[in-house]
Amino acid sequence: MKQNNMLAMILAGGRGSRLHDLTNKVAKPAVSYGGKYRIVDFPLSNCANSGIDIVGVLTQYESVLLNSYVAAGRRWGLDTKDSGVFVLPPREKADANLDVYRGTADAISQNIDFIDSYDPEYLLILSGDHIYKMNYAKMLACHKEKNADATIAVISVPLKEASRFGIMNTDGKGRIIEFEEKPAQPKSTLASMGIYIFNWKTLRQLLIADMNDPDSHHDFGKDIIPTLLNDGKTLIAYEFEGYWKDVGTIDSLWEANMDLLDEKNELDLHDSTWKIYTEDVTALPQYIGPDAKINRAFITQGCRIEGEVKNSVLFTGAVVGAGAKVIDTVLMPGSVVEEGAVITRALVADGVTIGKNAVVGSADSENIELVAKNVKGVE
Repeated sequence: MKQNNMLAMILAGGRGSRLHDLTNKVAKPAVSYGGKYRIVDFPLSNCANSGIDIVGVLTQYESVLLNSYVAAGRRWGLDTKDSGVFVLPPREKADANLDVYRGTADAISQNIDFIDSYDPEYLLILSGDHIYKMNYAKMLACHKEKNADATIAVISVPLKEASRFGIMNTDGKGRIIEFEEKPAQPKSTLASMGIYIFNWKTLRQLLIADMNDPDSHHDFGKDIIPTLLNDGKTLIAYEFEGYWKDVGTIDSLWEANMDLLDEKNELDLHDSTWKIYTEDVTALPQYIGPDAKINRAFITQGCRIEGEVKNSVLFTGAVVGAGAKVIDTVLMPGSVVEEGAVITRALVADGVTIGKNAVVGSADSENIELVAKNVKGVE
């Protein structure tokens, strides 16, 4: 069912600084995931599967690759005369030298004219850097049923992690009565997923007022949502049950990839009823050598394995040489582990080579080691 009365805007302009060297030259939503995907494939595929025809992608930092990638709307079936994916970079200068979005709300404010041109009744706002599947049509149905001014998708998180998120406190019937941004002592475990549905006319008025407020952070969590609550508007928490991962750190990106090794993983990238669409990369079939040893691995097309792979995820074109060992590790596209090298509990960036007989990472390390530069071999 087409959702012609709802337009989607994906916030894809964050720096992704906690991913360190992975986002030095590539925007966070364009970072590789799951063997052959990019993070932005998930919200875009969710939109396509939910019947949303028009999607704006708001880009900013290191966006050259991301802009060209999302502009090919055909990947998600959004390239007809009545549908499309539109790249929307900042147009206003936040200071004398830099075109940036000043905050999440400002990103929408700068594109009011784009949204108005489609005259939607509802606006769906999404973060561009989470891994999950969601039917936004069901969320919209809840929004309409509750006669809400805004509906916010939430997911229950462990209490010890709740202080990392925006927390929604509800009245027991799903109505949000209080919003706390990263509270030291959270009153509930309902964390905002960064997924919002607004009545466009209501939000439009708020955004115009916010643009002219010199004291505003121009942010949904800090400004727009508190204003709606203060004005007595109806805000509903839409509880999501399923796989959702905020891949904002090296450890969480590694974990999200390793989750694919679990047979009971709720994400299920092979689900034909809710496909995650991506770029169709031409690659040879995977090659497993006669002396290779593989134990619990996720291996993508184009990989060549002649050594040992254990509890690891290998992206398109990854190579493991003879006698090499790859343990508890994620090898991103085109990465190479040469003969005799041993790598443990690591995430190896695109195109990086681990030299012959080198030893990288440790089974005892508390954090995952990011390998973003070539490692010299040992003779």
